[in-house]
Amino acid sequence: MSRYILRRLGQAVFVLVVAYVVSYLVLWALPGDALASITGGQSTDLSAGQLAAIRTEWGLDQPVLVRLGTAALHAASGDFGRSFVSGRPVSELIAESLPATLEIAGLGILFALIAGTGIALAATRARSNRLRGLLLALPPLGVAIPSFWLGLLLIQFFSFQLPIFPATGNDGLISAVLPAITLAVPTSALVAQLLAQGLERELRQPYADTARAKGASATRVQLRHAFRNAALPALTIAGLLVGQLLAGSVVTETVFGRTGVGRLTADAVAAQDIPVVQGVVVFGALVFVTVNLAVDLLYPLLDPRIVTSRAARRATLKAVTA
Repeated sequence: MSRYILRRLGQAVFVLVVAYVVSYLVLWALPGDALASITGGQSTDLSAGQLAAIRTEWGLDQPVLVRLGTAALHAASGDFGRSFVSGRPVSELIAESLPATLEIAGLGILFALIAGTGIALAATRARSNRLRGLLLALPPLGVAIPSFWLGLLLIQFFSFQLPIFPATGNDGLISAVLPAITLAVPTSALVAQLLAQGLERELRQPYADTARAKGASATRVQLRHAFRNAALPALTIAGLLVGQLLAGSVVTETVFGRTGVGRLTADAVAAQDIPVVQGVVVFGALVFVTVNLAVDLLYPLLDPRIVTSRAARRATLKAVTA
């Protein structure tokens, strides 16, 4: 078990390092003028000496690989540099924007799990083929709906026609409901699709037939016996779901006028504020890696065969090569 944990930790660190290096090189290779971002577009009004001083202050006079090494060492301690536009530390900007994004992301995950699980359970219990087909058609529809269109539709109905929720702003939990629903729809679609497929597969297994033969009700077989195994594939994509929520927050926070990480990213990209974009990319990679690491460590608790099967394969390999 300890080797399993160490291996997963090593993979997580490797992914973070690769994400940082690749994103740094790609961002600095993009066309654009860092000096224009730093000076607010007034670099042409400055003298050559002033521009040289700015380059030295921000380290732009160094080769890109030297800057990469220096930035990576600082990033290891949580220092992602300063914003070209505001001059404030990137980590401080992300920390200020994070609560608003966590609010809608947390609600979005909750709504997605409730809706996705409900659709999957209802589809596998439906006796009518027409109803079952209708329920199973919802996940592809949910993935296909553009998030910006869904957000505008929710604003139209629930903010203007039925003034229940505010249309924009960070006005407490009530203002996070519509953005959370916007994020939850495509996420719940993936959960529902995977969980429904898993439940159908598990309900055809011999252990489910044995439980029915012993007199277990359909609900008991579905929830107590099949659900746990069927949930493993859905758990596997937890990292993808979190990544989808973070990516969707860029559009969603822009539509709803929220000042979160998504809005910070959109503004930084528009202003070519490379340190902020870099910090957000690394933060997203950190969240993705952390969630996947948690899932990897949770897997053996749900299915101990994952670790034992690896140990058995290593023992077999040693016996064959001995």
